[in-house]
Amino acid sequence: MSATFHEDVSSTVLRRMKEGGFDFARVHPIDFYAIFPDEKRARIAASKFRGESTNTQIYARDDGAWNLQVSKVMYATYDGIGDFEQDLENLVEPLGGVVDGWGVTQEVEVQRA
Repeated sequence: MSATFHEDVSSTVLRRMKEGGFDFARVHPIDFYAIFPDEKRARIAASKFRGESTNTQIYARDDGAWNLQVSKVMYATYDGIGDFEQDLENLVEPLGGVVDGWGVTQEVEVQRA
Protein backbone atom coordinates (compact mmCIF):
# COMPACT_ATOMS: atom_id res chain seq x y z
CA MET A 1 0.00 0.00 0.00
CA SER A 2 1.48 3.34 -0.94
CA ALA A 3 2.20 6.19 1.44
CA THR A 4 0.00 8.42 -0.72
CA PHE A 5 -2.98 6.13 -0.11
CA HIS A 6 -2.39 6.27 3.68
CA GLU A 7 -2.14 10.06 3.50
CA ASP A 8 -5.39 10.38 1.55
CA VAL A 9 -7.27 8.09 3.94
CA SER A 10 -5.90 9.84 7.03
CA SER A 11 -6.73 13.27 5.63
CA THR A 12 -10.30 12.20 4.93
CA VAL A 13 -10.78 10.60 8.34
CA LEU A 14 -9.32 13.58 10.20
CA ARG A 15 -11.50 15.98 8.21
CA ARG A 16 -14.61 13.94 9.08
CA MET A 17 -13.57 13.87 12.73
CA LYS A 18 -13.28 17.67 12.70
CA GLU A 19 -16.70 17.99 11.06
CA GLY A 20 -18.11 15.70 13.76
CA GLY A 21 -16.80 17.89 16.57
CA PHE A 22 -13.84 15.75 17.65
CA ASP A 23 -11.79 17.31 20.48
CA PHE A 24 -8.31 17.69 18.99
CA ALA A 25 -7.14 19.73 22.00
CA ARG A 26 -6.68 16.66 24.21
CA VAL A 27 -4.94 13.29 23.91
CA HIS A 28 -6.87 10.15 22.95
CA PRO A 29 -6.04 6.45 22.68
CA ILE A 30 -5.58 5.92 18.95
CA ASP A 31 -5.68 2.32 17.75
CA PHE A 32 -3.34 1.14 15.01
CA TYR A 33 -3.83 -2.26 13.39
CA ALA A 34 -1.64 -4.82 11.63
CA ILE A 35 -2.30 -8.32 10.32
CA PHE A 36 0.15 -11.23 10.64
CA PRO A 37 0.10 -14.72 9.13
CA ASP A 38 0.61 -16.38 12.53
CA GLU A 39 0.49 -15.79 16.28
CA LYS A 40 4.26 -16.02 16.78
CA ARG A 41 5.04 -13.06 14.53
CA ALA A 42 2.18 -11.02 15.99
CA ARG A 43 3.58 -11.64 19.50
CA ILE A 44 7.09 -10.64 18.41
CA ALA A 45 5.76 -7.36 17.05
CA ALA A 46 3.64 -6.75 20.18
CA SER A 47 6.71 -7.24 22.39
CA LYS A 48 8.40 -4.26 20.70
CA PHE A 49 5.90 -1.82 22.22
CA ARG A 50 6.57 -0.91 25.82
CA GLY A 51 5.76 2.25 27.70
CA GLU A 52 3.14 4.20 29.54
CA SER A 53 1.47 5.55 26.41
CA THR A 54 1.05 2.27 24.49
CA ASN A 55 -0.96 -0.90 24.96
CA THR A 56 -0.98 -3.95 22.67
CA GLN A 57 -3.42 -6.79 22.06
CA ILE A 58 -3.29 -9.69 19.65
CA TYR A 59 -6.20 -11.88 18.65
CA ALA A 60 -7.00 -14.52 16.09
CA ARG A 61 -9.02 -13.70 12.99
CA ASP A 62 -11.62 -15.96 11.40
CA ASP A 63 -9.36 -16.47 8.38
CA GLY A 64 -6.48 -17.92 10.46
CA ALA A 65 -4.37 -14.77 10.46
CA TRP A 66 -3.68 -12.72 13.60
CA ASN A 67 -4.47 -9.08 14.38
CA LEU A 68 -2.19 -6.79 16.32
CA GLN A 69 -3.80 -3.73 17.87
CA VAL A 70 -1.49 -1.06 19.26
CA SER A 71 -3.24 1.68 21.23
CA LYS A 72 -1.15 4.81 21.67
CA VAL A 73 -2.26 7.76 23.77
CA MET A 74 -1.48 10.83 21.68
CA TYR A 75 -2.87 13.90 20.00
CA ALA A 76 -4.78 13.08 16.82
CA THR A 77 -2.64 14.98 14.33
CA TYR A 78 -1.93 14.14 10.73
CA ASP A 79 1.85 14.13 11.28
CA GLY A 80 1.71 12.19 14.56
CA ILE A 81 -0.53 9.49 13.13
CA GLY A 82 1.49 9.30 9.92
CA ASP A 83 4.79 9.01 11.79
CA PHE A 84 3.51 6.26 14.09
CA GLU A 85 1.94 4.40 11.16
CA GLN A 86 5.28 4.54 9.30
CA ASP A 87 7.16 3.26 12.36
CA LEU A 88 4.61 0.44 12.71
CA GLU A 89 4.98 -0.46 9.05
CA ASN A 90 8.78 -0.55 9.40
CA LEU A 91 8.39 -2.98 12.31
CA VAL A 92 5.70 -5.30 10.94
CA GLU A 93 6.77 -5.70 7.30
CA PRO A 94 10.02 -7.60 8.08
CA LEU A 95 7.89 -9.97 10.18
CA GLY A 96 5.53 -10.65 7.27
CA GLY A 97 2.79 -8.37 8.58
CA VAL A 98 0.84 -5.58 6.92
CA VAL A 99 -0.50 -2.36 8.43
CA ASP A 100 -4.30 -2.32 8.41
CA GLY A 101 -5.16 1.28 9.33
CA TRP A 102 -6.01 3.23 12.45
CA GLY A 103 -9.02 4.46 14.35
CA VAL A 104 -10.14 6.40 17.39
CA THR A 105 -13.35 6.37 19.37
CA GLN A 106 -15.11 9.69 19.28
CA GLU A 107 -16.99 10.48 22.44
CA VAL A 108 -20.47 11.82 21.86
CA GLU A 109 -21.69 14.35 24.37
CA VAL A 110 -25.23 13.58 25.45
CA GLN A 111 -27.49 16.57 25.97
CA ARG A 112 -29.96 16.10 28.81
CA ALA A 113 -33.31 17.86 28.79
